[in-house]
Amino acid sequence: MTHTYQITGMTCGGCLAKVQSLLTAIPNIQKVDISLAEGTADITMSKHILTTDLQKALAGYPKYQLSEAQNHTMAAALHDNAEHKTWLQTYKPILLIGAYLLFIAFIAGKSSNGFSVQTAMRIFMSGFFLVFSFFKLLDIEGFADSYAMYDLIAKRIKAWGYAYVFIELGLGILYAANILPKLTNGITLIVMSVSLVGVVQSVLNKRVIRCACLGSVFNLPMSTLTIIEDGLMIGMSLLMLFI
Repeated sequence: MTHTYQITGMTCGGCLAKVQSLLTAIPNIQKVDISLAEGTADITMSKHILTTDLQKALAGYPKYQLSEAQNHTMAAALHDNAEHKTWLQTYKPILLIGAYLLFIAFIAGKSSNGFSVQTAMRIFMSGFFLVFSFFKLLDIEGFADSYAMYDLIAKRIKAWGYAYVFIELGLGILYAANILPKLTNGITLIVMSVSLVGVVQSVLNKRVIRCACLGSVFNLPMSTLTIIEDGLMIGMSLLMLFI
């Protein structure tokens, strides 16, 4: 697992090397990546280590002050929730939403002439974007903060997190109305592909952060389920571009 901390007092490469050395010496610390410009440290650990233990390691050098970053506080909560819940209990909200959308898409795809896969996919994608944008709109600022923790664009431009919500809403409406299908699927392919890169990086790095897919309403940790979710939308948009 990887957590991010704020560290003040570092002014040069020597400071960075010293702090990195002190933190790496702590048992169960696997890797310490420090950004001197941002004053942060991404610490990878084999098991959870208390912040106070990290602070003790720097106690001999008072000018270096370590504190929990916002995403670490959230990660600790996610870690505690994961220990007390089964996988099914943790992801129950998103699994239920997926089941409802599949059911509605199946009904929409049925017709007197048989079953239209294209219609079913279009309705599923419309429902996906409308439902997920709804939850994000309940706390758009909370979503933007969570999204900025892992999305490639939102990390650099926080406004992208706010814009993303309305892009999802717009895509949901376009799919529902079946307007400009080629453009709609093209935008979906690009937006979801960019989002998937940040998700994959976070999962591979075993970063314990909140998945922003349902905004801040549900405290869902990032996992391979998020990769499947984004990959499914990319796959369907690609398929619909060539049908």
